Parts: sequence; structure tokens; C-alpha cells
Amino acid sequence: MELNDANLQTLTEFLRKTLDPDPTVRRPAEKFLESVEGNQNYPLLLLTLLEKSQDNVIRVCAAVTFKNYIKRNWRIVEDEPNKISDADRTAIKANIVNLMLSSPEQIQKQLSDAISIIGREDFPQKWPDLLTEMVTRFRSGDFHIINGVLRTAHSLFKRYRHEFKSNELWTEIKLVLDTFALPLTELFKATIELCQTHANDANALKVLFSSLTLISKLFYSLNFQDLPEFFEDNMETWMTNFHGLLTLDNKLLQTDDEEEAGLLELLKSQICDNAALYAQKYDEEFQPYLPRFVTAIWNLLVSTGQEVKYDLLVSNAIQFLASVCERPHYKHLFEDQNTLTSICEKVIVPNMEFRSADEEAFEDNSEEYIRRDLEGSDIDTRRRAACDLVRGLCKFFEGPVTAIFSGYVNSMLSEYAKNPGQNWKHKDAAIYLVTSLASKAQTQKHGITQANELVNLTEFFVNHILPDLKSSNVNEFPVLKADAIKYVMIFRSKLPKEQLLQAVPLLITHLQAESTVEHTYAAHALERLFTMRGPNNATLITSAEMAPFTEQLLTNLFKALTLPGSAENEYIMKAIMRSFSLLQEAIVPYIPTLIGQLTHKLLLVSKNPSKPHFNHYLFESLCLSVRITCKANPTTVSSFEEALFPVFTEILQNDVQEFLPYVFQVMSLLLEIHSNSIPASYMALFPHLLQPILWERTGNIPPLVRLLQAFLEKGGASIAASAADKIPGLLGVFQKLIASKANDHQGFYLLNSIIENMPPESITQYRKQIFILLFQRLQSSKTTKFIKSFLVFINLYCVKYGAIALQEIFDSIQPKMFGMVLEKIIIPEVQKVSGTVEKKICAVGITKILTECPAMMDTEYTKLWTPLLQALIGLFELPEDDSIPDDEHFIDIEDTPGYQTAFSQLAFAGRKEHDPIGDAVGNPKILLAQSLHKLSTACPGRVPSMLNTSLNAEALKFLHGYLQGASVQLV
Repeated sequence: MELNDANLQTLTEFLRKTLDPDPTVRRPAEKFLESVEGNQNYPLLLLTLLEKSQDNVIRVCAAVTFKNYIKRNWRIVEDEPNKISDADRTAIKANIVNLMLSSPEQIQKQLSDAISIIGREDFPQKWPDLLTEMVTRFRSGDFHIINGVLRTAHSLFKRYRHEFKSNELWTEIKLVLDTFALPLTELFKATIELCQTHANDANALKVLFSSLTLISKLFYSLNFQDLPEFFEDNMETWMTNFHGLLTLDNKLLQTDDEEEAGLLELLKSQICDNAALYAQKYDEEFQPYLPRFVTAIWNLLVSTGQEVKYDLLVSNAIQFLASVCERPHYKHLFEDQNTLTSICEKVIVPNMEFRSADEEAFEDNSEEYIRRDLEGSDIDTRRRAACDLVRGLCKFFEGPVTAIFSGYVNSMLSEYAKNPGQNWKHKDAAIYLVTSLASKAQTQKHGITQANELVNLTEFFVNHILPDLKSSNVNEFPVLKADAIKYVMIFRSKLPKEQLLQAVPLLITHLQAESTVEHTYAAHALERLFTMRGPNNATLITSAEMAPFTEQLLTNLFKALTLPGSAENEYIMKAIMRSFSLLQEAIVPYIPTLIGQLTHKLLLVSKNPSKPHFNHYLFESLCLSVRITCKANPTTVSSFEEALFPVFTEILQNDVQEFLPYVFQVMSLLLEIHSNSIPASYMALFPHLLQPILWERTGNIPPLVRLLQAFLEKGGASIAASAADKIPGLLGVFQKLIASKANDHQGFYLLNSIIENMPPESITQYRKQIFILLFQRLQSSKTTKFIKSFLVFINLYCVKYGAIALQEIFDSIQPKMFGMVLEKIIIPEVQKVSGTVEKKICAVGITKILTECPAMMDTEYTKLWTPLLQALIGLFELPEDDSIPDDEHFIDIEDTPGYQTAFSQLAFAGRKEHDPIGDAVGNPKILLAQSLHKLSTACPGRVPSMLNTSLNAEALKFLHGYLQGASVQLV
């Protein structure tokens, strides 16, 4: 694509169309942009538009498109096409910093993100001058530019907060510190001075305080891994100024908005974080400064209001106290009973109250409320911070703290009892306090695993939780109902089973509640209870115990999906999946009605898939319906196909990328249930599965390979008869997969199925070419994974076609090739093969080579006979060799960048492990003994003399054991 006006015009039109709400306009435009993004100059055209377009909407759209393009394509992945030419990469890096700094803020943010994505890959090696270019801009004195640099630096360095330690990381951080730490400190001091100069200029202060917040964030990132020498030497400068900023109050920076945090709050929140980092990690060096920070932060907490805008500040301030109080060094600061009482009274209890803002979120923004409350992403809520502080204090002062709070809990509950309608929030706070006091350790899987012995959980459940669950009106006091359900869920591992069983029917009733939070919590609690394990690893609650409630459970779960706000509620769908899994054949009578509801739901969400978890559990539920029903009666598979195929066809025709991997898995599951033939409806689809475009997307590869394997298993012969012209296409897929380090094992799965299931004559003409392709790949990149798969393949070939055929095909490619493969690959590497079936295939294959290949007995290959037998006995008796050479670091397939739908394995669509040899060979050791016996009768005397002269003593001992086991002798 040339950089010219015509192309800029075309691009503008297509970008405008991608904003169109009508999918018939939007989708083709998105497809067009996807199709041209591999062209040279495409990114430069986008940059030109975002810089020069007259239309602001197009500028922003170009910026977002550019950032997403970089996100998808900048990383160079082995075996994947590199869509950005070197010239474009160089041009982007030469211009992007300038462009970012001169753009308006909306565009600046997008470009800043793009720089950090590029930096993640190229900095420092391939982009050494990035930092110096940025640092020189500090001198510009223009804070629009300075803030652009700070924002970019923040997005570049924030990954230091969660990277694992490594030499590479240390080297990079050292380079950054050498270039950046001093200018950052100078900028920090200069900005604080400017704040004093402009103390009465509100506009100037806004810009300066956003700089100070960014500088504080950079301080956190640069100090996270370890305390850098530079910052240790300059601690006085930083800490004195941080302390000054914490205590600063400027009327001009106060906002009237009750919701949105102002600049002052954001800056102070970050400083609390920085102080907590030093108190936790570098307590010795930080000790001189700690008392004044504790005082400043305490004063801050006591004087800050309950408005939402202070939430982040208050929670970070409480987190600071929490991190200080659990360090043995600082224990003395909290020992006094009055201090503890005043922390409980002034900090913890007020911040556990359920505020009107929480009530609004509960009613109107339930999704966000659930995310924060259930999934623990409420890191910045006051309640979570107060809860952490309670846990921190309990580490050294469990007795006194429990005693102080028990008083509060009792008085809150008695307030509630006086007038429930008016005082329900008191009970809510009491339940929250009990929960935070009682829970010491918890996991996603088991809930609370360690509890405070001083809190009687069962008694509290019976007296205060059960009455709420039993209340006849599920819609009264929804917050307390949600609290009660959450209590059951959190303490499920600590409550006796009879109480959990008592709760189950009550939870089923709560699925009908109008409140989204309440019915979601009920679904989630049921799902968690159904996963609990009892003795001998069976589920704690059995299908039989659920029998009286089965119908109600299924009815209420499916009804809950029709409640407002829950049409795509992932917790309900997960509960449906888990109920199917627990109830097993008990669901069969209900499936005819339920499958209709599930497919209808699938049709609706496929129009615009937006909830990945919901969709995943929906497909899992479909798989379970198929599995459970067809296990009881395999002929019902056709009624599932009737229900599902129309929806699947629509998904395939509309190319709904997110759903294709799932559809292929469900189709494999259905096809595998058929007895040995392929229905016409599947055969019609077969040619479409070989289209190259489907194989471009990484997420499609595992399920497509499995689906092709199902086709081959069920109808290799009918493919050979009626679709022989498709065999080259099938082998073309194998060729593509085998060339990729990430997917070569998938290529072998396909090849093994072809060898095993296709009539031999249908692939005779292609066999030699298959081996040549494999040798080419061996020469270009020989990895352990490839070798293991290659060994299984050649041994399977030997089992299927015989040892003579294997020797002949090798030697037809190049004379003596068979010996080279034995000597260089099979003998030294067979120990690396893993997996029972794989080892069995190799054992049977090698046995055949040893005993059914005349060339092994009377040509130059004979010298390899004993080493090969020794290798086979090693495969039987020695531990697997799982060493991997240093130079092999496989890329994790899931790690491919961008928006490609990663492959999501459906747990309930898994296929049984397939053994191509089956019962024909029970014990390969016995087979070896019998085969050697047969060989020795054919040429008497040869075998014992070969064994006695060159097989090592230990191997010989094992071999005698096999011969005894098979009751045979060598002649």
C-alpha cells in the first residue's frame, strides 16, 4: 500500500464503517482491515491519519486501530507470519514518541500504550535510545509533553511489579535506573517547587498534581523488585516530600464530585501504597520514617469522610496499617489496649458499614458489585481493606481483637432485632465483621480453610444465618439474604454436612429472587457445594441426596436465566453445568426440554458473543447433555444432531470465530458416539474442514485435528472411496502442522490416524513423500517433542504395515537410511518416549523390527540388533528420560499475542485415550519373549549367541525374566 491520498481516503471510509452499529456494514469493514494489515505501509497510513485527519472521530479511531494492530502483530512468533515489515518497524519506532507527545490526550493515551507494547518486545536491545529520547523531554518545561513521557514510562515499567526475578530483568531495571532515576528525582523536586510557586493557580496545580501522581507510580514500579541504591541514597528527599504531600490540603484541589476521586486523593493513595511497599519490604531502611507516616496516615483516616471519592485513599491507607501491624518489628506500636480499641472503633467499624453507594451498586450495578464482592477484585474497597486490617491485627492480638469485636457484633445484632426494617444494615455489618474475624486462610476451591477458634461458626449459622435463608419472602432484605448465602459459601468447609444439606433446598428457592446479586450468589453457592469432595474423593453431596430437589433445581436454574440482567449470567450457567455433572443420569428425563432451551440460548449469544465464561459453560453443559444421555442410549445422538446442527451451521456460515473451536469439539463428541460409519450430514462438511483459512487460527487447530481424527476413525474407508480427491488436502494440513514447532504434535496425531484408519492402497502413492517431509523437518529443527512424536509414528507404521515395509521405505529414500535411523534416532532417543500407549506402540514396533525384519539378521544392520534390543529393555525397565536440551525453550501456544481466540478445552468433551494396538497385545514384554522364541526356532543358535556376546548382564537378567513369564526358551 502506497502512502498516498487515495489510500488515506479509502482507509478513512473503512474506519468510519467500523463504527457503524449495523453489523452488515461493520463486519465487512473489519474483515477488509484485517485483510490489508499484512501490507507494507499499513501502520504508517494509520499514523498519518491520526496525525493529520481533519475529523477528530477518525483520528481517535485510527489511534485505537493502530494500538490493537500493534498488540496483535508486533511480537514475532516462531512459525507465525510476521505481518510488520522491518522498514515499517523502524519507521514506527522513529516517529511514535514524537507523535505521542504532540497529540491530544485521548490519542496520546493510545500511542502511549502502543509504545509500551513495542517496548515490552524491543526495549532495551532493539530500541536502545527510547529512554534517552524520553528523558530529554523532561527539560522541555511543557507539562503536556512531560506527562506524556511519564504516562508512557509508567506503562513501560509497571510490569516490574509482577515479573519474576531474572538476570535479564535485573539488567533492564539497572539500565532504566541509570538513565531515569536521577532525572525523575530532579523532576520530582522541581514539580514540588512549582506547586508552591503556583499554589493559587488551580489550572496549573491540576497539571502539576497529575505529574506528581505519575511520578509516585513510577517510584513504586522502580522500587518494587528491590531497593535500588540510588533511591536508598535519596530516601530523605523522597520520603520527606511524600510526607509533606500526605499532610497537604489545598482548597483549590478539592472537588465537589462525591463519586470521582480528585487529584489530591489519587496522589495520597499512591503515596500510601509507596509507604506500605517500604514498610513491608525494606523495613530496616524505612524505620526512621515510619512513625511519622503512621501518624500522618492515622490522621488522614480519622479525618476523611465516607464519600465514594475517598474509597481508594482510605483503602490504601488502611492497607498501609495492615501491612505495618503484621510485622514483628512494629508490634509495639499496636500493643496498647486503647490503641487497639481506637483502631477498631475509628477505622475498622466505620469502614465496614454498608453505605448508600454500596446499596446503589447492589441494585443497579450488580455485575460490578458481584465482581468486587465474590471474585475478590474489591482490592480497593474499604470493606476489603478493613477486613485485611482485622486479619493483620489478629496475627499478634487475636484474643483482645476478638473480644473488642464480639461486643460490637452483639450490639449491632440487638439493634437489628429492635427494628429489622430500619436497622438491617447493622446486621449486614455484623455478618461482615464475623466473616473477617473468623477467616484466617481461604482458597477458591475450598472456601475458608483455617478459622479463628474463638468464633463459633455453627452457632452463628443456626441463630443468625438460617433464619434469613428460611424466610418465606425471598425478595425481602435482599442484602441480608445475599450475606447469608455468601456465609454458607465461604464457610462451606467448616460447617457440618447436615447443615449444608439443610441449606441446599433453601438456596434453590433463592434462585427465584428478583435481586440479581441474590440469585447469582445462590447459583454460585450451589455450584461450590456440588464440587465439594467427601471421603474417598466422591462428591460430598450425592445425586441420591439431590433426588427430591432435582426437578426444582433444574427448573429454577433455567428460569433464573430469564430474570432481568441475568440472560448471560456466567454463575448460573456454571451452576447448570455442575448440576448436570453431579446428577448424571438423573437429568435424562429432562434433557428433551432442556436441550431446546440451551440451543436457543446458543443461537442468541452467537449473534454477539460477549461473555467468554458464560459461553464456555454453555458448551460444557451441551457436552454433558450429550454424554450422559448417549451413555444411557447411544441412538439418541441423532436427536441431538437435529437440535444442534442448525445452530452450528449458522455459526460456521457467519464465521463466529470465538465459537468455532467449541463447535468442532462438540461435533467430535457426537461423531465419536456413532457406530462405525459417517452420516451424510458430516460428510458434506468434510471438505470445508480442510480450508486453509480455518487452520490459520491457532485456537482452531487442536479441535479441528480431533474432528478430522473422528472422521478417519469412523470412516477412513468411505473417505477413501467417496472423497479420495480430498486426501491431498488432508496431507496438506499435516504438512502445514508439521512445519510448526508449536503444532507439530497435532500434525502427528493426524498422520497417525491416517496410517491407522485409511485403507493402505489409498495412501500408497503419498507414503514416500510423507517420510521425506519428516526428514526435512528433522534436518531443519530437531526438537525433543518432534523426536518423541516421530518415534511413535515410525513404530506405528511398523505395527500397521510390517517391519519389512518400514525398512524398505527408508532405504528407498536413500540407501542404508534404515540403519542411520536406528543408530541415530531410535536407539539413543527411545527412552524419551512418554505415555503408556506411546510406549506400548514403540515396544511392539521395535519387537517387530528385531524379529520380523530379515535385513536385521544378515546384512550390515546386524550390528545394530543387540543395541536395539538393549534400548527396548531400557524402555521397559529404566525411568523415562525427561531431560530437555538447554537450547530448547518451547513457546507456550497459549502465549500467542493479540486477539486470536486461544483454544479452550471443554472438560466434558474430552476423548478417551485411544490405543491403536488394543487387546491384540496385552503385555509387550511377553510379546518380545514370544517373538524372540519364534525367531530363534527359525534360525537356531543365532539369537543366544548374539545375546551372550554383547548384551549387558543386567539387560540379560531382565530378558530371562520375560522368557520365564512367557514360559518359552530360546533355541
